Amino acid sequence: MTNVLVLGANGKIAKLATVQLLNNPDNQLTLFLRKAQRLAGAAGPRVKVVEGDASQVADLTAAMADIDVVYANLAGRNIEDEAQAVVTAMQASHVQRLIWISTLGIYDEVPGNYGKWNHQMLDGGYLETYAAAAKAIEASDLAYTIIRPAWLTDHDEINYETTQKGEPFKGTEVSRKSIAALVAKLVTDPTQAVRESLGVNKPNTDGDKPAWY
Repeated sequence: MTNVLVLGANGKIAKLATVQLLNNPDNQLTLFLRKAQRLAGAAGPRVKVVEGDASQVADLTAAMADIDVVYANLAGRNIEDEAQAVVTAMQASHVQRLIWISTLGIYDEVPGNYGKWNHQMLDGGYLETYAAAAKAIEASDLAYTIIRPAWLTDHDEINYETTQKGEPFKGTEVSRKSIAALVAKLVTDPTQAVRESLGVNKPNTDGDKPAWY
């Protein structure tokens, strides 16, 4: 059995990932969120719901007992503090595998007009805090994968490609369901993409650059 701790379990991607993770009977989930009653109905034989604050090391450490993989779907201005708390708790709990959802643009890797537009949309410190969170994870000794989605859609599709840190993004959007599928894939084979930062976008099938480029 693989015990997975889902941080920020009430998020849209996390809910989709929960469904896909439970499709594998070998997975058991601990859903971690600030207000446990929001997901009280999700509890079951393979699902435990716990309440906690992802910026508090004590809360995280308590939730990490017997955990094999931590999947963090956190967001907000407090993301840098949460990243450091997750790293500290994982190290204290001797948990190595981390899947961390970030955002595009933290390495200035988005080209062309789309990159300029993305910076305008995410200015005011948003990108800086997410970049700082990624740096905290990359500076650790954890077996992490950072996932940097393009702009997210609710399309009912799984269709994505990845780029590595240092490579430019190839597309402008990706479905939340695709990101959830990538998370489930990494949980199934946790040896993939270790200590890598993956840009994720929907492939462009017509051969032309997206309009935003």
